[in-house]
Amino acid sequence: MTALGRPRLHLRETTSTNDRARALAAAGAPHGTLVTAGAQTAGRGRQGRTWSAPPGRSLLMSLVLRAPGRMLPLAAAVAVAEAAGPGAAIKWPNDVLLDGRKVAGILAEARPQDGWAVLGVGLNVAVRIEDLPEDLRATAGTLGLEPRDVEPVLGRLLAALERALALETPALLDAWRARDALRGRDVAWADGHGRAAGIDGDGRLVVDLPEGGRTALEAGEVHLRPPAP
Repeated sequence: MTALGRPRLHLRETTSTNDRARALAAAGAPHGTLVTAGAQTAGRGRQGRTWSAPPGRSLLMSLVLRAPGRMLPLAAAVAVAEAAGPGAAIKWPNDVLLDGRKVAGILAEARPQDGWAVLGVGLNVAVRIEDLPEDLRATAGTLGLEPRDVEPVLGRLLAALERALALETPALLDAWRARDALRGRDVAWADGHGRAAGIDGDGRLVVDLPEGGRTALEAGEVHLRPPAP
């Protein structure tokens, strides 16, 4: 397969790089096709959220991947965290944090029946927190770099993603666990709460339950649970 990032379509502005990459994938674009943009008008995140990024200050990209593995979301998180630096941690399943603040979001949209997936990444390379919508300023983070650094960070990320996608599952899980932001912390989700105990061999979040026993979460939104007063 060709190296990631070729061919490349760069757009000054688009609705969503994932939307453009999906259209290219459906039209037969090869593995590794990259779509980047300076700005998005309808960027999307997980759980139907929007992704906000001031123009020219974030890495906004989507890749077409042929025959993607089922661990793609975890591999993407490992790669983005590596590109973000040694202090980056991963909040299950694939939010990337620096100092507890979200610096990157990852959205993988797969079409297994057609043999492809699109992997979208938004990484706050040079974002100034004061330029973000007010409701994001308390939780968003940034690498604190300059707009000229977006391209070098893209190069680092593509190289890291090549490495992560080539890992055997046990090694990939170990790499993910080394950056686990939730392990040992109290978490809550729609149907319960407990203490995060890492991920299992399928990439599910394992949680120790307060009444004893464990559960494994396949997907969904997990939040840090504030300590009891």
